[in-house]
Amino acid sequence: MLYKKIIGFALTALALTNASPVASDPAPGSIEDAQTVEDLAKVALELLGEDPSVFQKRGQCNIFNAAVRREWGTIPKAQRKEYTDAVKCLMNKPPRTSKADAPGVHNRYDDFVATHVNQTMQIHETGNFLVWHRYFVWAFEQALRNECGYKGYQPYWNWARDHDNPHKSAMFDGSEYSMSGDGDYVPHGGSCLDPAGTFCIPPGNGGGCVNSGPFAGMNVTLGPVTATMDGVLPAPGNGLGDNPRCLKRDISVYLSKNYLTDNIIFKLIAFNPTIARFQKDLQGDLPTMGVHIAGHFTINGDPGSDVFTSPGDPAFWLHHGMIDRVWWIWQNLNRSKRLHSIAGTITFMNNPPSRDATLDDLMDLGVSGAPIPLRDGMDTMAGPFCYIYL
Repeated sequence: MLYKKIIGFALTALALTNASPVASDPAPGSIEDAQTVEDLAKVALELLGEDPSVFQKRGQCNIFNAAVRREWGTIPKAQRKEYTDAVKCLMNKPPRTSKADAPGVHNRYDDFVATHVNQTMQIHETGNFLVWHRYFVWAFEQALRNECGYKGYQPYWNWARDHDNPHKSAMFDGSEYSMSGDGDYVPHGGSCLDPAGTFCIPPGNGGGCVNSGPFAGMNVTLGPVTATMDGVLPAPGNGLGDNPRCLKRDISVYLSKNYLTDNIIFKLIAFNPTIARFQKDLQGDLPTMGVHIAGHFTINGDPGSDVFTSPGDPAFWLHHGMIDRVWWIWQNLNRSKRLHSIAGTITFMNNPPSRDATLDDLMDLGVSGAPIPLRDGMDTMAGPFCYIYL
C-alpha cells in the first residue's frame, strides 16, 4: 500500500542514538524486538500509519499531510537559524498581556512565559500535565509560523544523542546554529532541586550569563519564583513583576550522563503500561529523577530551572518537544488503549486535595490560545493538531 511506502521512506530519516542496546526484560507485545528509543519510534510510526482512522481521513489530517517535527541536530543549519530567528522575532513583537496583569511582560515571547507562571500549580504533577504542555508548545509553534513567518515546525532535543557531553551537542555548542551555549563560568555551589535542599547537584562550568550563539546577551524579566542555582535569589512577588537580568545557564553533564540516556528513556516508554506509571516515571518524584526534571536541570540556570518561568529560556521548547515525542511514542504503541488515557488530579501533587482531571476539563492559554477540552489535545492527528515526529 502507498502509506507503507511513505512510512518506509519516513523511517529512513530517523536518527539513531549512540546508546548501547538494552539488556533487560523484553518489552511487551509488538515491540519485543526493540532495543533503542528509535526502534520504538519506528514501531509507533508504523502503527500510526496502520490506523484506518488516520490513513483514511480524506481532506483532513492524515499520514500524508501531517507536519513533521524533527530533532535539532538533524535539521540543516540554515533551518535551525530560521527557527532561532523566529524566536527572536517574537521577542521583538509587542505583548498582548496587560501590563496591569503582568508588569514584567515586555514582548510577545513573554506572553507565553506569563501564561506558564499563572498556571504552574495546575499544570505540573497533575492529570493534564502532558496534554497542557502539548497544547502550549503547539501554540508557540503557531505563533512562530503565523506571526514571524517561520516555515518549519517545532524541533525537539533528543537528550540521549549527546548525553555524555551536552556542551558538544548541536543544541548547546554555542555556535550560531545552536540554541546558544553554557553561561559564563561563575564559581558557585551547584543547584538544589527541592526547597529543602535535600537533593542537590554539583556545579557545572557555567552559572553566569549566556554570551554565545543566537541568544547571547538575552535579557529575561519574569521571575524567578523558585530559585534553585546557588547565587540566584527569588524575585519579590508572584513572578509576574519586572525583574530584568541576563539569561543564565549552568549546563549539567552530571544529570545528562546519569538520567538522560537512551536506556532510561527506552525503559520509560516500554515498561510502563499505564498512564499513571508512565507520567510518574517521566516527571520524577524526588529523590527519584525523571527525564522531565533532568532535562530542565541539565539546562539549569535562571530561569531555566525555575518551574514557573522555565519557558523564559528558549531551550524550554525543544525540551518539551522531546517530552511530547516520548509521550507520542508511548501513545502510538497502543493507540486503542492509550490515546485518551489520563490520570491525576487538578492540583500540583494533589495539594490541596482536588478531584481527578477529566477529558472535559478546559485548557486555556489566555492571549496565546483559545480554550479547548483536554480530549481535543490527546491525539496529534486530531483536534487543532496535525503532526508526527521523526
